[in-house]
Amino acid sequence: MSFEHLPHGLGVGVAAPRLTWTLPPGTGQQQAYELEADRSGAVHRTGRVDDAGQVLMPWPGAPLTSRERAAVRVRVWTPDVGEPSAWSEPRVVEAGLLGPADWQAVPVGAGWEEDPQARRRPARVRKDFPLDRPLGRARLYVSAHGLYEAEINGRRVGDEELAPGWTVYPHRLRYRTHDVTDHLVEGTNTIGAWLADGWYRGKYGFDGGTRNIYGTDQALIAQLEVTYDDGTTVVVATDGTWSAAPGPVLTSGLYEGETFDARLHDPDWCTPSRTASEEWTPVRTGRRDPGTLVAPTGPPVRCTEEIGPVLVTRTGDGRHLVDFGQNLVGRLRITADGPAGTAITLRHAEVLQDGELATRPLREAYATDTLILSGTGPFTWEPRFTLHGFRYAEITGWPGELTPEEVTARVHHTDMRRTGWFECSDELVNRLHENVVWSMRGNFVDIPTDCPQRDERLGWTGDIQVFAPTAGYLYDCVGMLDSWLTDVGLEQLPDGTVPWYVPVIPGEPMWTPIQPGAAWGDVATLTPWTLHQRFGDVDLLRHHYPMAKRWVDLVERLAGPSRLWDTGFQLGDWLDPAAPPEDPAAGITDRYLVATAYFAHSARHLALSATELGDHTDAERYAALADEVTDAFRRKYVLSSGRMTSDSPTAYALGIAFGLLTPQQRHSAGDRLAELVVADDARIATGFVGTPLICDALTDTGHLDVAYRLLLQTECPSWLYTVTQGATTIWERWDSLRPDGTLNPGGMTSFNHYALGAVADWLHRVVGGITATAPGYREIAFRPQPGGGITWASTRHETPYGTASLSWEETATGLTARCTVPEGCRAIAELPGCAPITLHAGEHVLDTAGITGTAA
Repeated sequence: MSFEHLPHGLGVGVAAPRLTWTLPPGTGQQQAYELEADRSGAVHRTGRVDDAGQVLMPWPGAPLTSRERAAVRVRVWTPDVGEPSAWSEPRVVEAGLLGPADWQAVPVGAGWEEDPQARRRPARVRKDFPLDRPLGRARLYVSAHGLYEAEINGRRVGDEELAPGWTVYPHRLRYRTHDVTDHLVEGTNTIGAWLADGWYRGKYGFDGGTRNIYGTDQALIAQLEVTYDDGTTVVVATDGTWSAAPGPVLTSGLYEGETFDARLHDPDWCTPSRTASEEWTPVRTGRRDPGTLVAPTGPPVRCTEEIGPVLVTRTGDGRHLVDFGQNLVGRLRITADGPAGTAITLRHAEVLQDGELATRPLREAYATDTLILSGTGPFTWEPRFTLHGFRYAEITGWPGELTPEEVTARVHHTDMRRTGWFECSDELVNRLHENVVWSMRGNFVDIPTDCPQRDERLGWTGDIQVFAPTAGYLYDCVGMLDSWLTDVGLEQLPDGTVPWYVPVIPGEPMWTPIQPGAAWGDVATLTPWTLHQRFGDVDLLRHHYPMAKRWVDLVERLAGPSRLWDTGFQLGDWLDPAAPPEDPAAGITDRYLVATAYFAHSARHLALSATELGDHTDAERYAALADEVTDAFRRKYVLSSGRMTSDSPTAYALGIAFGLLTPQQRHSAGDRLAELVVADDARIATGFVGTPLICDALTDTGHLDVAYRLLLQTECPSWLYTVTQGATTIWERWDSLRPDGTLNPGGMTSFNHYALGAVADWLHRVVGGITATAPGYREIAFRPQPGGGITWASTRHETPYGTASLSWEETATGLTARCTVPEGCRAIAELPGCAPITLHAGEHVLDTAGITGTAA
């Protein structure tokens, strides 16, 4: 049993959380279910509900009130079994603070004067309080203006990083609920928090960045609620009775890095036994509308892995160059010992140039951390409030010889549950897929960013629009992306314009003022649909439908009666390899062809969404609009010869993949697309728009062999070129590192961008062979299409219903496949050259030689 899309039920932010359960092996199809909710001894049962649904089912009984707990369990009926199953193990859900009136806390921070235009030294805040009787339970509800790390009695609360994350702060600020019962003692206690600027008031964005985007204060918002074992309660909330003092963190910035002076650190600062100090002064209180405090819908950022060095090299001038073997996002943890005042400086970069850190691609993200030693013995430290994208680190000032055991790279990203895997007989393709996974990890840092290393790291709408199908297979990212899409809707302009990136920050002169752009703005229609298809959440689709509708209505107005979106600023097929480094929008495909194609595609998906939501009026209206745009597209961009006005792979891929061509045109387009690819020796010729579509367009028009040639090319530009160059993540440009070993001279040269890794969706569906044919994988197609000399492949996906997997291998007599269908689901299996067969829940072995449907 699980609640909403959360990994656990503590602090859920809705009064009637939806429930999901998976069935035990051998259950088959569920016919009916019964839910039981035990609410402090008051038990409510639904009775038998004749419904096969298992995913996001309605809450049983009355809604929860703030702080209320319930233990929920389920039992099911299946065909040919008269009695229900045993009850599941109960799972506990507990509501957070569901209404503004539940909040007593106000923001508190440093009371001293600060220069809002300067880098300000972060504060720490704290309060002592007594507890005078035995404890029952305690909850901490906590957030901040900026970033925080909370402690109680010298012990850290939780393990999340960069909390509370980045939302459109004026409208939504996340708080998190922690069970802190075992942090407290009867008697005197101390609660406190480290603070930092983060996205709230730190310098962030292009061309030097902007400070104080959301405010000039740096403040904690915390409410500790203690219930004694006699049922009485006490609340310790941030207010004017708290104290503040500068901490040992001298400066901290997401781009700049962090400086920590261990000489100024008192490890007992947040304990009742600390040494009295005059530097603690009264806090300044601020204001926050408690109606804007919201519970999270997904997991937080955490450290998910630690990686040791693969090579440590000492330079002639005493520096140490450390290679971790993997481009990652995180920070270093070091253990050092030296004289007081020794400064150890850590610099970071993704690649080397001439044996030194290549920092030019970072632009103004200095990615430099500094530890000043106290001289009191070995000290273990890592920065708290910054992240870097790096494979290499340069360490200067290390006292003595650095050993690999003294430095560790700690990987950070939103701690999503891994749900998708793929591998095959080609090791280069396996490394490509692993690179996609690492780029997703590095760029899913509370929001879906474009890159994690330079002075950008923004939630670009177009990047996630093309990558969402891949993301939804690899990780359970729906809660995180649902939250981010809510912010997209909040940042949408009144006329329907969807920003280039969300949250919106200043981006003059190119990105501010905001203009509507195809492929980027279409995140409003296409990404909610993708998430619904992958996770089976119709309420998500309903929630974001108004945003999608406003977007399509805007484009309809811009196109006018011609139904051609052929005006305004467009990015087109961004980063087409033919575009010059200084102008990545100058690709070979007409940018208005791209815009009109997306107009038709979004209108079509809006109609599909309306149908799913039961709005038949809208479904008819937008289906008709999609037909009109499709007709206009053919008249404008398809020549009588069958070729397109832009004779480019992206143009043909759009026409085919978006269903914009007549059957005859489609056939001609597929042939021409294959011809173009082969003529260029199967080197890639598409950018952000065309790349996710081209392999499907080739496959669906009978050119699977050419799609495999494109996948397996190793010359530049290609997917595997980057792999042969040692890439461990997906690059922003096909030639971020050129064949001669030099860096691309363009101002945007990232070595960790997931957009061009959207090909992994094709790997999962076509090479691996698993496709969802109903929302949430309730129905599945197992349809592998081998080629390219790949002799075996295996893919597995944790669907909302359980594990779906397919592994196949070529044999002397054909092809053998092993399929797993989750309980409660059904599937169609279609091996090459064989008729489709129906599979029910369980494990199956299929063979093109004639043995089909055999249970494993």
